Amino acid sequence: LMRQSTSALAMLSLSDDPEAQLAAARHYVEHKLSKNLPRLAPTASYGHGKIRIAYCSSDFCLHPVAMLTAELFELHDREQFEVYGYCWTQQGHSPLRQRIIDAMDHFERIDSLTDEAAARLIREHEIDILVDLHGQTLGARANLLAYRPAPIQITYLGLPATTGLPSIDYVIADRFLIPEEYACYYSEKPLYMPDVYQVSDRQRKINPAPSRESCKLPAEAFVFCSFNNNYKYTPELFEAWMNILRRVPDSVLWLLADNPWSEINLKNHAKNFGIDPHRLIFASRVAPEDYLARYAVADLFLDSFPFNAGTTANDALWMGLPVLTLTGRSFASRMAGALLTAAELPELITYDLLSYENKAVELAQTPDRCSRLKAHLQKVKTDGVLFDTPRFVRNLEQQFKQLVAELN
Repeated sequence: LMRQSTSALAMLSLSDDPEAQLAAARHYVEHKLSKNLPRLAPTASYGHGKIRIAYCSSDFCLHPVAMLTAELFELHDREQFEVYGYCWTQQGHSPLRQRIIDAMDHFERIDSLTDEAAARLIREHEIDILVDLHGQTLGARANLLAYRPAPIQITYLGLPATTGLPSIDYVIADRFLIPEEYACYYSEKPLYMPDVYQVSDRQRKINPAPSRESCKLPAEAFVFCSFNNNYKYTPELFEAWMNILRRVPDSVLWLLADNPWSEINLKNHAKNFGIDPHRLIFASRVAPEDYLARYAVADLFLDSFPFNAGTTANDALWMGLPVLTLTGRSFASRMAGALLTAAELPELITYDLLSYENKAVELAQTPDRCSRLKAHLQKVKTDGVLFDTPRFVRNLEQQFKQLVAELN
């Protein structure tokens, strides 16, 4: 019943069962997608001198997807690729949006076009590879993709799960994120990146670190943090967090103030577990540069499960904060593990709640280990593959060239 009544996006917080997520995605396609739409693109390559890549999204604004991908658009090799952006967002004039517009060779607003008209425009531009940054998330235009406006269509970042869409050929992944034995649970073929699936932006702006006092944090406490959206917190995860606080008396849990009802509920649940609700400290939403600066005053990031941190884990690691994750079988439950694998920190990947809890306590009780992990992350930032965006872009372009060559 859950597979039939739950959207693919909602499933991410409920279960790490990839088979159930595929069923939910296919149920969406069966009941929401138009059928028998005409295919617009040819099956062969257009044979342009440069490969035409297009990215389509309504999230070219202050959105996690845009925050990760801005530098990707900038670094594409213009000797070999021509880059298009198709956007249907209503948000106007943020510096990030302008940066993305400037990074595209061609930027088209398609919010006033029907799905068919937008698909025909993409076809007229003879796009070789269309990369959808939405999946089945809010504002998605799956029927646009169903017209097959490009001979190669790929899903990336927007939905951390299979789309179930017959019109999507590939999903960008790595071998930790989607092990080969799990590929059968994806309607798309994994396009494996050699290092990590997630691109990073090295140009993100960061304000000076705040003081603990200004963040209402105790000066000497061990600060666990989790700035994930609150809908990612399950009862089982929250109970593990309360066990951690009980076992580490001089500690607090720093959370995102997502909404007032969630804050009240979480404090009440803490009280039910015998934990002083004042040990849960809530941080309001702030500008991205202030949000990033906050990580400097935390000690350990506690990931959510089964819907891991994605961009949020990237942000924490970029700021040098160790991330402790719990890994499952689904895309969403393997995101942080994929980043930690690229960062050469497998010791921060756990596979059951008790191990997760024990590792958090162990790290809190040996602060020098957290310090060593932070020092390691500083080296990763400068020398590792996780944040080597030029390397990521060259690897992705190599994959794109191979896909186009296979059309001929």
